[in-house]
This record gives sequence, structure tokens and C-alpha cells, in this order.
Amino acid sequence: MKNTLETRLGVFVALAVIAAAIILQLVGGTELFRRGLLVEARFGNVQDLKVGDPVKMAGKQIGRVREIRFDNDRVLVEMKIADPSAHIRTDSQATIKFSGLLGQNFVSVDFGAKGELITTDGQAIRSTDPQDLSQLLSKIDGVAGDLKKITGNFSDVHFDDIILVVNDFIKDARRQVLPILTNVNAVSTLIASDQGTIGHLVNQDALYNSALSTVTNLNSTAEDVREVVKQAKEIVAYVGAGQGTIGALIRDKTLHTEVTAAATSLREILEKVNRGDGSVGKLVNDDALINNAKLTLQKLDKATETLEDQGPLTILGILVNPLF
Repeated sequence: MKNTLETRLGVFVALAVIAAAIILQLVGGTELFRRGLLVEARFGNVQDLKVGDPVKMAGKQIGRVREIRFDNDRVLVEMKIADPSAHIRTDSQATIKFSGLLGQNFVSVDFGAKGELITTDGQAIRSTDPQDLSQLLSKIDGVAGDLKKITGNFSDVHFDDIILVVNDFIKDARRQVLPILTNVNAVSTLIASDQGTIGHLVNQDALYNSALSTVTNLNSTAEDVREVVKQAKEIVAYVGAGQGTIGALIRDKTLHTEVTAAATSLREILEKVNRGDGSVGKLVNDDALINNAKLTLQKLDKATETLEDQGPLTILGILVNPLF
């Protein structure tokens, strides 16, 4: 190949095209030239997020970070959503995540729930600040240091001494446990041979039959109670529907009207009696009747005294004389 000016120019153009392709891939590829929806989110810390880092929804890349700048005391991250099928809502939430401990950072956006779809550029969505990786590593380092201290404390411990102590403890416990196990064995033997109260309870069916009978009676009583409650409900429904004598008394307004009219009439009669109107009123309120009754009784008393003074023939003549 000849080393001419045209050859050198062609090689330079080819290298420039390759470099441009690599740069485009690093900063967002062809998505920089595609139309998309611009969405904003504000964070307190972006954790080394860079322009061109991917934006994902449910693990699928839907765009890239377009711009990162300060906005008062927050960091504004502008994202270009190139996937038209990705529906960003007003209640969607953005979170900065990373792929592994040393992986690439990316912005994760959830679907949202009840918010409206974002269709215009420049609208903001909610955000959650990421966990500080340096703090996590420092916490892990602290836990590792504590474990190292704990393991260092065991370096001065002689395990032979620990084994001897444990062995002595087991021997002492054995001397105390053996009598207990012997007694337990004796008790279990008595129970198995149907001796004693517990033996009868365990081996005989009388307690079981009695308990079964009690439960059966309780079930029967519960059935009777349910039947009584059912009948009571039916009676209440029957009365509530205005049926029967009691239902008619409760629901029929005619009885109420008649009782009210009777009470009114009775009140009027009592008022007349109190005023002295009518025969009953005069009997109750007029003193003349009582005086006449007293006078009549006095005359009758005198007449009986006169009859007592006269003989039987005289009385008979007095009674017979008016007949002739």
C-alpha cells in the first residue's frame, strides 16, 4: 500500500469514525439523537452517577441520564426516556442503584400506582437517596473488627480446661439425674400396669366414656338452645310482621285509636262526676242524698222501736187492716 496523502486521510477518517462510535456508546449511544421524554428527579447525593448512565424500569433499560447539575441544595438529574412504551407517572419514584459493589451506577424508576401519565418534558418525579456505599463498607469493616476482637479473646482460653470443667459438670449431674430417672421409670411402670389414679385414667375407658357422654350432652343442649333461639326469632318475626293477636296489638293502629278514645271518654265522665253532673255526679257530690238516707234510717229505727212495744195481735191488725 502506497503511503500517499489519500491513504493517510482515509485511515484518519476511519479512526475518527471508530472513536466517535466508541464515544457515542459511552455517553449514550444513538439515544442522544433519538426523540424522547425528559423527566427530572432531585437527589441529595448521586453517588458518582455520570451523564450517559442508563435509566431502567423493572430491569429494562428505557433511557439514559442526560444532564446532572446543582439545583439549590439538591442535585438535579435529567433523564431522557427513549422507550415510548415506558409509562412514567407523577407518583413514580427514582432511585440510584449500582450493579454489584463495583458495578455501573444507574437510575431505577418504578411504575407508580395512581398518578397521571407524564407526557410533557421537564416534569419531576419523586426520588429516594441511595445508601452511601462508603458507610456500608465502614459498617462492614466495623463488624469485621468486632469479630476479630471476639476471636482474639479466645486465643488465651485453654480448651483442655473447658473440657475438664464440662466433664466434671456431667459427672455431678449424672449423680443427681440417675435417681430422678429411676423414679420416673417406677412411676411409668405403675401407670403401664394400670395402678394408681393416673394408671386408671390412662388405661381405662371410664373417663373417656364419661367425657364423651358429657360432650354429647353439651352438643344436645347446644342443639336445643339453637332450636329455641330459632323459634324465638320466628316468633319475633311473626309478631314484627303484625300477625297474630300480639302482632295486631303492636302493629295495628286501630287498637291505639280505640284505647285513646276510651281514655278520653272516661276522662270526660270523671270530669262530669267531679262537677256533679248527672245522677252519678249528684250521688257523689250532693250531700242531700246522704242526709235523706240518714233521716230514713232514723225513721225506720223509731218504727221498729214502736213495733217492739206493741203485742203480736196489734202488729197483725196493723198489717192486715190496709187489706180491707
